[in-house]
Amino acid sequence: MRITRIDFEGRHEIKGQAGHWYATAQRRDGMHNGPDIVLVTIYAPDSPNGREHHVDADCTEDIFSMAQCLQHQLDGYDGSNSEVQEYHLELLRLSNC
Repeated sequence: MRITRIDFEGRHEIKGQAGHWYATAQRRDGMHNGPDIVLVTIYAPDSPNGREHHVDADCTEDIFSMAQCLQHQLDGYDGSNSEVQEYHLELLRLSNC
């Protein structure tokens, strides 16, 4: 079995307006000798087309940094290490680490 995509959902208030935030993380194997990446797209209430992040699938620091970003965007605040760790563990499932 191989996991190739993970969906995330968050909900929080910004300036008094509640909204749903979504993200997808997809494994993309390198093409033409390029690097393997984890493509993370974050969808905000005011950004339905999403914002893409290309994360090196071989770099644990990049994976952790993306987990921090996801936690902040989806939860609406800077979380504790244990909160970030939940996102980190999911992203690791798509990485080479």
